[in-house]
Amino acid sequence: MAGDGKRDVAIIGAPLDLGQGRRGVDMGPSAMRYAGLEERLTSLGYRVRDHGNVETAVPEATALRDERARFLPEIKETCERIAAKIVEESDTGAIPLVLGGDHSVALGTLGGLAAAHGAGGVLWIDAHADINTPETSPSGNVHGMPLSAALGLGGPAFESAAWPLPAVDPKHVVLLGLRQTDDGERLLLREAGVRVITMSEIDRIGIERAMREALDRVAGPAFVHVSLDLDALDPEVAPGVGTPVRGGLTYREAHLSLELVAESGLAGSLEVVEVNPILDRENVTALTAVELVASALGQTIV
Repeated sequence: MAGDGKRDVAIIGAPLDLGQGRRGVDMGPSAMRYAGLEERLTSLGYRVRDHGNVETAVPEATALRDERARFLPEIKETCERIAAKIVEESDTGAIPLVLGGDHSVALGTLGGLAAAHGAGGVLWIDAHADINTPETSPSGNVHGMPLSAALGLGGPAFESAAWPLPAVDPKHVVLLGLRQTDDGERLLLREAGVRVITMSEIDRIGIERAMREALDRVAGPAFVHVSLDLDALDPEVAPGVGTPVRGGLTYREAHLSLELVAESGLAGSLEVVEVNPILDRENVTALTAVELVASALGQTIV
């Protein structure tokens, strides 16, 4: 991805907060827009089309039907709207940029990409694996399940006419920055055969080597997508997230990661999720998110 004046970026807001238990993440898309997202992308030479926000249900007006996968039918409806926008923009050659909302929006993003291109690859930058299923999840929160769903491991409840499953090829999936997993996820990660690069491994080999290996792994399939959860960063850098875990990526490690994504030219789509302005300090997490998007789309120092 590079801002050469010839590409469009299509912003798709997804203010979904049904996938987790802390309110406020539904305001993430607005916070990132307020932080100057469109202006930053325009300055890089992109033409920006903002689709606004897809329609989402709200918890107060939604009946909970299954504690094992909380609000899944309503989450799927939102994700189907996201997927339709992704397919529409894929036909135009634009770079889809999805603004979450919680990480359950990734089911719609990856589903739409798979509907448009076939099963692809994803670089999942996150403190958490998000590979739980309704059977393994201790909370039933769907934002901890989108990767298992995209891999076709989540069961029939995640199926939809809007997308094929699996939406991603496990040989081209990398989790980067992982530092917290549930018991059931550890077994699923081993069985799925995805590459996991934990923060401990990054400490040992360095972020550049880790990212180059990750990019080599995700390259090659029908599409390459980057899914960035802001809780991948250390809470000192990005405090406005619902599930912070100490010991995450530093500010510079995060930027170098996304700069290497831009340098590789591999990624055709991007999403940024879990920005929660209620938990933030002076919108710093949304501002950081915008800066990281700019790095992923080719901003350089000189």
